[in-house]
Amino acid sequence: MADEVSVLVEGGKATPGNPLGPALGPLGVNVVQVVQQINEQTKGFAGMKVPVIIKVDPATRAFTLVVGRPPVAALLLKEAGKEKGSGKSGTESVGDVKLEAIRRIAEAKGEDLFGKGPEEKVNQVIGTCVSMGLTVDGQDPRALLKERIAKRSAT
Repeated sequence: MADEVSVLVEGGKATPGNPLGPALGPLGVNVVQVVQQINEQTKGFAGMKVPVIIKVDPATRAFTLVVGRPPVAALLLKEAGKEKGSGKSGTESVGDVKLEAIRRIAEAKGEDLFGKGPEEKVNQVIGTCVSMGLTVDGQDPRALLKERIAKRSAT
């Protein structure tokens, strides 16, 4: 059975130090090779935290990587060009995200989101905008959600 190490690393910037080195060292794998592969596979997520699982075969010391996707909140912040969301999401807006970008995020996160259809997943991402203080195409995301739900109920 393989040993597993789960870490959260910044895309393209993993190092042999904490948390990888201490976790992988006892397993006997080449930490530098692991770091190089992680950085290669996560470079597209620069500036975002990415979940990575390293599976190590104790007999051969061979490893495989399972690179996850950044959280929806991180993807939204990247689209909005912001470092963090609003601390006062009900009253303060910190940025705007295009509905087209929200659709891309919902599609990219796919199975990570609950809901049966693509529109329900889009609604979940819009809901995340509410709690982060982001508007959607200049509109309050709560109003947009009500509009989308009413339109769906009418059909």
